Amino acid sequence: MCGIAGFFNPKRDYTREKMKWLPVLERMNKVQKHRGPDQDGTYLSSSCGFAHVRLKIIDLLTGEQPMIRRSGETEFAIVFNGEIYNMHELKESLTAEGASFETASDTEVILVGYMLHGREFIKRLNGIFAAAIWDSHSKTLCLFRDRLGVKPLFYTKKGDTFIFSSEIKGLFAYPGVEPLLDKNGLCEIFALGPAKSYGKGVFKDIFEVLPGHVLTLDRYSYSDKAYWSLESRPHEDSMKTTIEKTAWLFSDAVKKQMLSDIPISTFLSGGIDSSLVTAVCAEELKKQGKTLHTFSFDFTDNQKYFKSNAFQPSQDRPFVEQMVSHCGTDHRYLECGNKEQLHCLYKAVDARDLPCMADVESSMLYFCSRVVQHNKVTLTGECADEIFGGYPWFHNKQAFETDAFPWSQDMAPRQTLLDDALIRELSMEEYAKEAYEKTINETPLLAEDTPEEKRRREIAYLNLRWFMVTLLDRMDRTSMYSGLEARVPFADHRIVEYVFNIPWHMKCPDGLVKGLLRHAGAKLVPKDILWRKKSPYPKTYDPSYEKLLGKQLWEVLSTPSSPIRTLLDPKKVQRFLNSPSDYGRPWYGQLMAGPQMLAYMLQVNYWLKAYRVRIV
Repeated sequence: MCGIAGFFNPKRDYTREKMKWLPVLERMNKVQKHRGPDQDGTYLSSSCGFAHVRLKIIDLLTGEQPMIRRSGETEFAIVFNGEIYNMHELKESLTAEGASFETASDTEVILVGYMLHGREFIKRLNGIFAAAIWDSHSKTLCLFRDRLGVKPLFYTKKGDTFIFSSEIKGLFAYPGVEPLLDKNGLCEIFALGPAKSYGKGVFKDIFEVLPGHVLTLDRYSYSDKAYWSLESRPHEDSMKTTIEKTAWLFSDAVKKQMLSDIPISTFLSGGIDSSLVTAVCAEELKKQGKTLHTFSFDFTDNQKYFKSNAFQPSQDRPFVEQMVSHCGTDHRYLECGNKEQLHCLYKAVDARDLPCMADVESSMLYFCSRVVQHNKVTLTGECADEIFGGYPWFHNKQAFETDAFPWSQDMAPRQTLLDDALIRELSMEEYAKEAYEKTINETPLLAEDTPEEKRRREIAYLNLRWFMVTLLDRMDRTSMYSGLEARVPFADHRIVEYVFNIPWHMKCPDGLVKGLLRHAGAKLVPKDILWRKKSPYPKTYDPSYEKLLGKQLWEVLSTPSSPIRTLLDPKKVQRFLNSPSDYGRPWYGQLMAGPQMLAYMLQVNYWLKAYRVRIV
């Protein structure tokens, strides 16, 4: 796993000013060094410059980047972030066509495949990836991203220059690219956040390569085309066949994603998703005489303060213990205290370059920093809920009938602390409504869909395009901030394509949440795990944590130089701090309630100040 960056301008010859532009590439590497602490490199050609930082996972000895191959007089160069899980099959196929290889890396497989087949080769990749390829003959730059957006890739333009980077901070390392925030950006933060519109980078004039898209730039043109999109198809398999196919697809995805030249691990919460991933990994490693390392997360003294609610019905540890015994893993229980969680609240902003999921994100960042001390590669259970219908809003009537994002239906909680003048200026409801309707109108449907089936597809598609991507961003930034590679087997595009078209009565037979996945994994985990009611990622229930947040936010508002002072209403904040928080009614997703509202505003203030954001 790595970080990439670079720039392209067909009207320049960078090789005539190496002493000016190589330091720019080095700065772009420096700000993303956490993504690739093991190695870095740069490449400069006539119209293009590449920067790369590397985390060594595959081909530890010869996989350096930027990677360069030549064909006659033409030079091809690539920078790549991700993993190609079917690299061995692709390599065999390309070798049969006469290709030769100088390394054992998946990077070279992509480059050689591109040299032989052009952009069409991207469709053959199974993996998580963001990459840029330079062709010196046609003076063409090609950028592309994996189908579901697991790996990030942002870009902007400065005059005639196109600049790209794995993280937004890499763009700011280029001369003259400024962190500006306009009215739309403020709406992204307050009306949609911690989600963001796909294709947008929140900052003014900063964008992202869309998942499943390829951008092509040359001396004369610019194109942005989808090489993959989700399609609706009739589902003709029986229930028995559907369960068998789902089981095979899931198992195959996990086995493929175990590809690594260093030891792997898994996150294990005791829920069905992470338990299934752990079971497959543990069994495969046992065949090799190896033991799987697993990690679970909780908060200090959570058993003392925890109260069961509709969103979190039970604690994880008893189920984790059962899975550890079942699979025979080498397990570590990791805990995060209030001090660590608060400290990482701002590091999480540094990792994401944006305000994010508050302590839901800061705690994950802390846990990743602990995991990487033992393993540099881990597999997680992320994305199963979005794909198999695990969240409450897939099932409750209100979400089904409300014409809004089902995880954030009411704008009022978001405006609880905001200044009234800002609320009037931003038109937050209209902005969120437009974003929602854009996705609804893009939802792939079948002509024969009933109104109920149509709405089911819409909710599923909204989750794939919005909620899942927010959690994928969280997983990528929090893990890569510590140089940890986190993989997400459920986000295999083959699983998404198949399950998206399975009728609801098969996905949730007899109303059983994620029933299809449970039946598909019946032979892998104990019954207590298999039929456990969903409990999401843990969060702290310690009331002293909220008090710490409230005290810190009030200190921020009492400081004249705090940038968020102009955006919040102090009287509203005081009333909010004096009233008991509601832990059971989140304003975003399942976990972000009262305390997370305070934490989010602290993140916004830090972000505006640390990034020197200028509101225009």
